[in-house]
Amino acid sequence: MGSPNQPVRTILVVDDSRTNLNVIGERLTGLGYLTALVDNGGEALDMIAGRGFDLVVLDLVMPGMSGIQVLAELRSRTETSDLPVIVVTARSDPQAAIEALAAGADDHLAKPFDFDVLAARIERTLARSRRIADLKRSNAALDARIAARAMELGEARAELAAVRAERQRLIAEVARLKA
Repeated sequence: MGSPNQPVRTILVVDDSRTNLNVIGERLTGLGYLTALVDNGGEALDMIAGRGFDLVVLDLVMPGMSGIQVLAELRSRTETSDLPVIVVTARSDPQAAIEALAAGADDHLAKPFDFDVLAARIERTLARSRRIADLKRSNAALDARIAARAMELGEARAELAAVRAERQRLIAEVARLKA
């Protein structure tokens, strides 16, 4: 959640039930999250493409485009492949969890669920997402340093080759002068 050094996190809630949307949206807003609510998968994908979110709470069973289809689309796009998604579903069978996790969900929760459990899972998922983002930034900085060092090494090798060539030329010149 937001603190002076931590930006407010944004969550998109996708559920075909307006009641579920309103309840989850109200509770998340009460915890300090900025929330957007949509009732279908197509609109969810449009909103995600138009404005990034920190996390998506996604209903699995929806008419038209299912949560699994939305998830597959998100995972297929480079810009959303790492977007944290928590799937919620009225399906209580173990296969629902397996399908959601296999499709790339970060977590799964069966309805009805205790809101405090959802809140804890959101916080844990966002914390992991922040660590992954930090790691990616560190890796990019390290890659840039490695590239700079490789260029410096290439330049040093070229200078060394030039010095060696000059040394050989001078040795040959000294030998010619002695002769």
